[in-house]
Amino acid sequence: MPTPLKKLRLHGFNNLTKTLSFNIYDVCYAESEAQRDAYIAYIDDAYNAARLTAILTDVTEIIGANILNVARQDYEPQGASVTMLISEEPVAAEQLTNYAKPGPLAKPVLAPNAVVAHLDKSHITVHTYPETNPATGISTFRADIDVSTCGRISPLRALNYLIHSFESDVVIMDYRVRGFTRDVKGRKHFIDHNIASIQNYLSQDTQDRYQMVDVNVYQENLFHTKMVLKHFQMDDYLFCIEEKDLHEPDKLHIERLLRRELSEIFYGCNLGRDLEFGG
Repeated sequence: MPTPLKKLRLHGFNNLTKTLSFNIYDVCYAESEAQRDAYIAYIDDAYNAARLTAILTDVTEIIGANILNVARQDYEPQGASVTMLISEEPVAAEQLTNYAKPGPLAKPVLAPNAVVAHLDKSHITVHTYPETNPATGISTFRADIDVSTCGRISPLRALNYLIHSFESDVVIMDYRVRGFTRDVKGRKHFIDHNIASIQNYLSQDTQDRYQMVDVNVYQENLFHTKMVLKHFQMDDYLFCIEEKDLHEPDKLHIERLLRRELSEIFYGCNLGRDLEFGG
């Protein structure tokens, strides 16, 4: 584990902006229009504004922030938004650390939909994007999450909690430290904590479940990690049907569709139609 940087004596406020942005994807097969409508209804209920608010409230506690104001709204036909105005809690922030280790695990909380939160000059946002492809029967749910802080605490402290708050097949994460802060001698500091990889902030059970790849640009304080579930269980991706009810040719066809969808999301590109995706 990297050693923490020596505590800085700053000239005024810590002006570094630390931003964690990540997307989580949930993929399923819903063949008929009725099944796809049922999936969207399920997602809309599971990721509504009330549940988003509960998750953001926990995140603010984890990063040592204080909620000043909350506004939330559910939308028709689906979707929700939550906005929080927050400020850093000085006492709590002083007691928290940015060590490269997993933060607190998620409590048994229900999951989220679309959110925005402000920490003084910082913010937390979550937006959800349900999507279906009638031609293939594949439905994909994406949650776009952004946690940005100005001050001592890095949003990476909340990452472990957020990962456990969603049931994700693919997760793509970026962490960036921008700007600079100045110490009492006038020297600029472009980062105030050690970090080698976002993976260091994930718990062992997450690392065991996912295949992970890093693309980091250390001189720019830019870190990128993406991960996809290691093990494929057909029933985890079926909606309103079960694997045992499928004929073998249909099962193989659906599995190829699902594996292609997961691979294209993970690699961020359309793959050749002749590619095979094995177990």
